[in-house]
Amino acid sequence: MYPVSIKGVLQAPDGKIVLLENERNEWELPGGRIESGETPQQCLAREIGEELNLRVEVGAIIDAWMFEVVPGKRVFIATYGCTLIGDFAPDIISHEHKRMGLFAANALPENLPAGYRASIERSL
Repeated sequence: MYPVSIKGVLQAPDGKIVLLENERNEWELPGGRIESGETPQQCLAREIGEELNLRVEVGAIIDAWMFEVVPGKRVFIATYGCTLIGDFAPDIISHEHKRMGLFAANALPENLPAGYRASIERSL
């Protein structure tokens, strides 16, 4: 059995993609592990609220794949499209990330894993 992580493709009002830098110095989509009794949509809305203090509406699933986080440790990832509700005034309140970045879809950082990159491309 593998952990399940629900991630969201979220665009800022200027169209840039919201990414978070993790402790492995990789950029990733916002989101996290689903909790017992949650739907993927509930999980993602909760996680984005916890990580960035933003409210989102979670849309359709974009993609799903098995991700090897570090050698021998795999996580099942599902990505969904998200739409911002309200103002875009992100505030990183989670200890899980170093910083937030906004990136144009055609200028994504090199240290963004391929699965996240593919989800962003599919969402546009």
